Amino acid sequence: MAQVLRQLERPSHPDLLVGTDTLDDAGVFRLTDEIALVLTTDFFPPLVDDPYEFGRIAAANALSDVYAMGGEPLTAMNLVGFPDEELGFEILGEILKGGGERVKESGAVVVGGHSVRDTEIKFGLAVTGRVHPERFWTNAGARVGDKLVLTKPIGSGVLTSAAKMNKMPAADLDEAIHVMTTLNRSGRDAGVEVGIHACTDITGFGLIGHAFEIADGSDVTVVLEASRIPLMKRTLEMAGKGALTRAWQSTRRHLGDKLALDGVDDLRANVLLDAQTSGGLLFSVAPEQCDALVAKLETAGTLCHAVVGEVHEPGPVRVRLI
Repeated sequence: MAQVLRQLERPSHPDLLVGTDTLDDAGVFRLTDEIALVLTTDFFPPLVDDPYEFGRIAAANALSDVYAMGGEPLTAMNLVGFPDEELGFEILGEILKGGGERVKESGAVVVGGHSVRDTEIKFGLAVTGRVHPERFWTNAGARVGDKLVLTKPIGSGVLTSAAKMNKMPAADLDEAIHVMTTLNRSGRDAGVEVGIHACTDITGFGLIGHAFEIADGSDVTVVLEASRIPLMKRTLEMAGKGALTRAWQSTRRHLGDKLALDGVDDLRANVLLDAQTSGGLLFSVAPEQCDALVAKLETAGTLCHAVVGEVHEPGPVRVRLI
């Protein structure tokens, strides 16, 4: 996609505060001196068999992009692809109920949407949020010396792939479903209260891929400590049985020599490269504010509040895994 975007004219407007330049999680457009819109969209095929839970996962994933910009979701529009000649509409109804439940929990409201016939189910949201035009987050604000803090464990890509490949029972996905359906609102609230320098949410490019976006956008090197990164149960076990998505390979190829693995085994590195769905927020925060952020995240009840690395001076390597 980056190769395609480079061929297009970059959008320019005096009120476009965040566009495509930094590969951020959402766009930001100023309406007034006090209000800017945060705009994003995301949709994908089912990761789990339960249509209601799939709806919840897809909605939480789309809402997360607004939280990653420091914003508050306001409205959502359903995006649906559905094979209506093969499947009953009761399945679509459950998907929409699940998505609506997560939107309601976020404080936003579903205002409509669009559907098309498709050969497979696809569902997601177009979300509009708001943020102050001088207080939004991007992935380009990390500073040398910052600490990196993660709010959800890693492993959704591996575990959902394992269930699809019949390497583990779908019933064992309870932890992954809980992680994927949990909103990043409490993490956003803690980050706003303490004050952070940069943020992204961990989705399709995995932890390492999204850490690279922070490093590249901020012109720094990010150092991640593999042993401090929380994983969901059975993640390494299932990865060892081949239950990885294709994303780890494409991300590793894309980063090339901008990624260094300093003594970290390939299996763990590949898990950290692997795609996540509705993953946590990755904050870059000043070292003197790190303890306060971790304490706020713990009080807020985020699924984890792990200090997983720090920001170093820029060099030819953008992400170093140690």
